[in-house]
Amino acid sequence: MATLVILRHGESVANRDNIFTGWSDVPLTPKGREQALAAGKLVAQTGVQFGALHTSMLQRAIVTANIVLEAIDQLAIPEYKSWRLNERHYGALRGHNKAQVRDEVGAEQVKIWRRSFDVVPPLLDHVDQDRRYDRFSPHLEPTGESLEMAYHRLLPYWIDTIAPRLLDGQNQLVVAHGSTLRALIKYLDRVPDADISKVEVANGEPIQYDFDDQLHILRKTVL
Repeated sequence: MATLVILRHGESVANRDNIFTGWSDVPLTPKGREQALAAGKLVAQTGVQFGALHTSMLQRAIVTANIVLEAIDQLAIPEYKSWRLNERHYGALRGHNKAQVRDEVGAEQVKIWRRSFDVVPPLLDHVDQDRRYDRFSPHLEPTGESLEMAYHRLLPYWIDTIAPRLLDGQNQLVVAHGSTLRALIKYLDRVPDADISKVEVANGEPIQYDFDDQLHILRKTVL
């Protein structure tokens, strides 16, 4: 049996200010740090010892992850950062206040952009290359993504990096973002496309999956 714990980062300044963020790199708020610490204490109560931590290339997830590792006294475990775990890219919406966008285009359109599986938001004309992605590809960052596109970029990381460790009996911790964790939950829980809009992942709320030796889910627990 192996255990997977997934966690959305604590509140970021963009969460606080109701801003579309995506791949923009924003810090945690003080409340977000408190949420990360509280999440770490919940994970510590499980007594789970992790073989590795997986997080994104964005500081709100990385800092949350490090706070959790300190809280569970497991700072020494291997830590892997991947762009595949980055938040969904919100394209031309990023940096805009969600309420203002809702006033301009209507609540239903904003809901479709945010919660649907296959609808792509308005795209950016171009993106400036971020040096943190230079080693991967000169054109790695998308100009916008649907949740479906984020799902398909995340799955190879699950298949190649996380699942093999779980199959080897190593417990794994994933600290990432709302949309990429929704995508992972869709895969693990076999959520139909039409129902993914109902899946929510709260900031700082750990979710534990316990698997058998074939990665069939035995239990799913919100800590």
